[in-house]
Amino acid sequence: MKERLAAEREDGAASAYKAPAHPAVRAVAMLAALAGTVAFSVVLARLTLEPSPASVALTYSNVHPGQSIRAYLDHGTAREAARQLGGNLLLGVPFGVLLPVLVPQARGLARVAVSTTVVMVLVELVQGALVTGRAFDIDDVILNTAGALLGYLLLGRRLGRAVHPRRRHWWHRFTRRSSAG
Repeated sequence: MKERLAAEREDGAASAYKAPAHPAVRAVAMLAALAGTVAFSVVLARLTLEPSPASVALTYSNVHPGQSIRAYLDHGTAREAARQLGGNLLLGVPFGVLLPVLVPQARGLARVAVSTTVVMVLVELVQGALVTGRAFDIDDVILNTAGALLGYLLLGRRLGRAVHPRRRHWWHRFTRRSSAG
């Protein structure tokens, strides 16, 4: 196997292929990602699903993208805007880092975006329907998804590739060169 990879690297055809990490390293990474996901879930639940009776009068549902972002930027203090907008961005980052490690089929920018959007829409729907003082806000979904994409691009992509082997697509059979030569 090593000889074949070396021959392919010399040809330049498989220079992008990198073997996955040792099984023990993969197992530790998966356990760490699972623990991180549990911790992230607890934080997510505490931040989004706890009642907030003090803010009942201030809550309203927002289904118009950008509306609450504009409201924070135009009418709130800089600290409040940074807390709300930055907090929602940061809340999505762990999702983008952990998802490619836990679910190798979810690797890829579009897949991370779709997965994050679905999960965050569900969180917002539950929050808006069941939690006192909370409401559905599409801007939270947008910011959480942007944060997840940022986390994926900064760290999740590399971690996912380090833990799981690269996918072999049907078109790879046409790009591989034979080592006999």
